[in-house]
Amino acid sequence: MDHEQHKRPGSPGTVQPPRPALPEVDVKTITAGGREAVIVHQGERYRLRITANDKLILTK
Repeated sequence: MDHEQHKRPGSPGTVQPPRPALPEVDVKTITAGGREAVIVHQGERYRLRITANDKLILTK
């Protein structure tokens, strides 16, 4: 039996297919140029806020 067939994904010597690029969205698009937005996930509302130090905070 060939040992190459039993290597775990990511092991040295294995070739992984390229991953698709992640979607990229500028936060200004989400906040419509403001500093806050509400994001709904599975019926739950989350608030995305840009702080005074330009950091992002996501709260439920």
